[in-house]
Amino acid sequence: MVDLRSDTVTRPTPAMRAAMAAAEVGDDVFGDDPTVNRLEAEIAALFGHEAALFTPSGTMANQIAVQLLVPPGGELLTGADAHVVSYELGAAAAIGAISTRTWPSVGAALDVDQITAMIRPAGYPSVATRAIAVEQTHNLGGGTVIGLDTLRGLRAAADAAGIGLHCDGARIWHAHVADGVPLASYGQLFDTLSVCLSKGLGAPVGSLVIGSAERIAQARLLRKRMGGGMRQVGILAAGGLYALHHHIGRLAEDHTRARRLASALEPLGVVDAPVRTNLVLLDLSKAVLDAPALAAAAADRGVLLAPMLPRLARLVTHLDVDDAGIDLAIEVLTGLLR
Repeated sequence: MVDLRSDTVTRPTPAMRAAMAAAEVGDDVFGDDPTVNRLEAEIAALFGHEAALFTPSGTMANQIAVQLLVPPGGELLTGADAHVVSYELGAAAAIGAISTRTWPSVGAALDVDQITAMIRPAGYPSVATRAIAVEQTHNLGGGTVIGLDTLRGLRAAADAAGIGLHCDGARIWHAHVADGVPLASYGQLFDTLSVCLSKGLGAPVGSLVIGSAERIAQARLLRKRMGGGMRQVGILAAGGLYALHHHIGRLAEDHTRARRLASALEPLGVVDAPVRTNLVLLDLSKAVLDAPALAAAAADRGVLLAPMLPRLARLVTHLDVDDAGIDLAIEVLTGLLR
């Protein structure tokens, strides 16, 4: 069985398990878990920020970051297919009393002028725009990468309007490897970032919110309010540290395997977008099988994939998928889609 549903399905490697078992721990709610503190300091330094906060999930990290930038009743601008509005169960409204408005789904190909024109200033009767959120890499854009010049344009627009800029960087590690952009170069463009250790990097649990020391102090309170205060969580942080030290460079292998998989499926007319990183989207609008039917048939033959929409499926390469797994996926999927 080869599991291409997500890069969150990886199992900790033996060396990662050993690091977790040996972790020095304390009580993180009191701020004295040394392994968590080390992880937070290393992540903050990588992105050129003052501080970071470990959270149980990417959704919590995103929602904390959004609340740091947008007060209750304020507005967040983001893409229509962004994770923060598509896959977080309305948390911005339900928890933060935040209004959202979206630009049309375009993946990573953002139009800075279009987004700038959507920014609304404070003043009755409009809802004031308080922040913009982007996703790097872009999930429903097929793991595509927002270019550095585009991000700089958004930073300039946010500065001119006096609003915040957040990056949902769950897979920013892939953008870093694909484009060779230093993590600190990304970090300096955003007021807040969320980064994930269990997508791509192979850790079992955890994301972090990154920002200024003042914002992260407030983030700690928001995390507690949302039920995210943890105790001897250094055991999990040790897995994150191991992933950080050993699994970033190898992401290039996942990119190579994803491109090989896409190249094999391209003649079938189902590859939805250019493959830049570890995601391959299948556009099944003209295929005999829809996404749920393809997923069911492929699973019967030993290949797991994720139906994202009725006619859109996703394949994700990761730490636990080797060349033999790609061979099997190519054989099964070409047989089903030919």
